[in-house]
Amino acid sequence: MTVHKKSVLVLDSTDPEPLARFYAALLDGTVEPSGADHDLLLISGADGVVLGIHRDPGHAPPSWPRPEDSQQSHLWILVAPEALDEAEREAVSLGAHPVTAEHNGSRTDRRTDVRRFMDPAGHAFVLAARNASP
Repeated sequence: MTVHKKSVLVLDSTDPEPLARFYAALLDGTVEPSGADHDLLLISGADGVVLGIHRDPGHAPPSWPRPEDSQQSHLWILVAPEALDEAEREAVSLGAHPVTAEHNGSRTDRRTDVRRFMDPAGHAFVLAARNASP
């Protein structure tokens, strides 16, 4: 018999409630406390993604991008290519900070199709057109 498992990516934060609200709004999801761990909030996105935000009083934000060119762990949030500009505006309005953008030559409007951000707690994430390669 295989044991049922569910994987959840967990981000640490000194103040998890605002960060959970940020990701719930960005992913069009809901926030609920984890039953067993009072310091863990679970965000269930509209497309089925589950993300955890865990209280860690000693958490220090990651540095990204690093000079050594290491991307470190980060989220890729995929959107329809025609919705990328709107998704970027939404992320920034919710408190995301743009880091950098790339252009792979595939868009006719010459806009970038991979856009990197830091969430309000300093974790890296990417908004990318669904046809972009991670």
